[in-house]
Amino acid sequence: MTQMFKISLPDGSVREVAPGTTPADVAAAIGPGLAKAALAARVDGELRDINRPFEGDATLALVTARDEADALELARHDFAHVLAEAVQNLFPGTQITFGPATEDGFYYDFAARDRPFTDEDLPAIEEEMRRIIARDEPLIREVWSRADLIARWQAQGETFKAEWAAELPEGETLTVYRAGNGEGAWLDMCRGPHLASTGKLDPQAFKLTRVSGAYWRGDQKNAMLSRIYGTGWLNKKQLDAHLVRLEEAAKRDHRKIGQEMDLFHLQSEAQGSVFWHPKGFVLWRQLEAYMRRRLDAAGYQEVRTPQLMDARQWEQSGHWGKYRENMFVVPDEIPSTEDDGPIVSAAADLMALKPMNCPAHVLIFRQGIKSYRDLPMKLAEFGCCHRNEPHGALHGIMRVRQFTQDDAHIFVREDQLVGEVTAFCELLDSVYRDLGFADYAVKLALRPDNRFGSDEMWDKAEEELRQAVLQSGLAQSIKDQFEELPGEGAFYAPKLEFHLTDAIGRTWQVGTIQSDRVLPERLDASYVGEDGARHRPIMLHRAILGTFERFIGILIEHHAGRFPLWLAPVQAVVATIVSDADEAARAAVAKLEAAGLRVEADLRNEKINYKVREHSLAKVPYILVLGKREAEEGTVAVRRLGEQAQQVMPLDDLIARLAQEAKAPDLRG
Repeated sequence: MTQMFKISLPDGSVREVAPGTTPADVAAAIGPGLAKAALAARVDGELRDINRPFEGDATLALVTARDEADALELARHDFAHVLAEAVQNLFPGTQITFGPATEDGFYYDFAARDRPFTDEDLPAIEEEMRRIIARDEPLIREVWSRADLIARWQAQGETFKAEWAAELPEGETLTVYRAGNGEGAWLDMCRGPHLASTGKLDPQAFKLTRVSGAYWRGDQKNAMLSRIYGTGWLNKKQLDAHLVRLEEAAKRDHRKIGQEMDLFHLQSEAQGSVFWHPKGFVLWRQLEAYMRRRLDAAGYQEVRTPQLMDARQWEQSGHWGKYRENMFVVPDEIPSTEDDGPIVSAAADLMALKPMNCPAHVLIFRQGIKSYRDLPMKLAEFGCCHRNEPHGALHGIMRVRQFTQDDAHIFVREDQLVGEVTAFCELLDSVYRDLGFADYAVKLALRPDNRFGSDEMWDKAEEELRQAVLQSGLAQSIKDQFEELPGEGAFYAPKLEFHLTDAIGRTWQVGTIQSDRVLPERLDASYVGEDGARHRPIMLHRAILGTFERFIGILIEHHAGRFPLWLAPVQAVVATIVSDADEAARAAVAKLEAAGLRVEADLRNEKINYKVREHSLAKVPYILVLGKREAEEGTVAVRRLGEQAQQVMPLDDLIARLAQEAKAPDLRG
């Protein structure tokens, strides 16, 4: 008698099926509608092909387009495979390498036979992709032996695939996906899963976007490949909405707006560092002053720590082994010369520019004996840090080599931890709302495979962060469900991540708080408990903005440069229509400045429409126009950014209104 498999469904029912049965068979047995809608399956939680047979008793959840995250990942992975097949159809002799799904689409890297690909090749490739989708080729999973697969790749001249197959772990199952049937079927080595066939893709739901260079396996010592990027979605409506977002994102690009507003610039003489212009640094200072007031009110003590620290300190903390390749390292002493010999090093020791502030804050905590009564101790630092990011990873002021964190570390007793994390969550929520971000998600990043500390320690730390989120109420108030991210914690601690959603729907991971029992142990931090014995504090690593550079970039794009008045570098411009109003304009500027407003005068001999257009491009919130009549009557014509209409009002009334609006949120009555 054939042994049957028991398949448990989400509604609690159990179906008995014969060996060889697939999730597609179960879907068909439930009903034709589900059979048509089902795209893949989660078997015991693992995402699998819908036509892959069950291997024993299992839980089953069928994946449809309503399960958007899974469905999008599958579709994008399939689009990447269809792209690779299309390229090899059009350009015989091209070798394939890797082609993953990405956040908004997919890419594939190719070793072209004759020439690198260009953007001019994309329309023809798109058309060939649509032909492949229209053929509705089945995507069939096959398990191959290592020797057979390597031989197949070598016979086809696929040297990159052969190299990769040879280096995979001995015990790993090597799977291939075949597109179509017969001898001429296209093959790719892939773990999967995939949709049942190419026809499950919407041929109008993708677009190839650009071509760039990429090194094989990301190593600049290796061959240069052609990387073709695309964006892929479940339907044309989603694609069209994404293209609109891209167009809007291009308008909001912080590099473009930063130039228009004269905020900052970057240049090759200081790769990865920002040249802040006066107006940009006004924005920085307003944000920093606001954050400093919020931290002062919350009981933080501000400190300043060295830029250079001995490499042995980083080794002791554990960062040397994890971040060494991203640290800027210098000799402990300047090399000296000997009269009769070459330059020699006066000392073998190394120093490193700090990539983070935490070890230095532990050293401050260790100065003097700390009592349990001294805790919690909150040390904050607007600390300048350096990380040696690759040139290709740098992006405007969003990804830089020199950056300033709104960093702080809270040293707590165990009984204080949940309360302090809760208080931090409440402070962070208030700050985000003040800065115009009411919509954000909270995620808990759990232990990675490569970590310090015991499982018991990690169990405790992860549960404490869960309890703090629930106690703060954020899990109920945030838009998205509280999500857990297995394996994404730091090597020394789990962490809460805070993901902002901006004005056009993009998400940005900024704030974080980590519950760390490892670093106080490694750096020997302790306090005297109520029992007179030494105890280890728990160290909460926390940031709200993340880094000033990146957060200002996010602010620029979120507000499209139209900052709230309290943040705007120039809050108003007084522009004259005729030279007869110049003196009145100067007097108006003086009164506005006396009220604490940041104001400029535009007395140029230009037409008023030209002046208005120029200051609007620079995103000045208020343009105050003065003609002869306004000068005589003590009024101004007020034009607010983005509005066509203007209002004539007494200057003193306007000053009172602007002075109130220009107060930072924490200073308003």
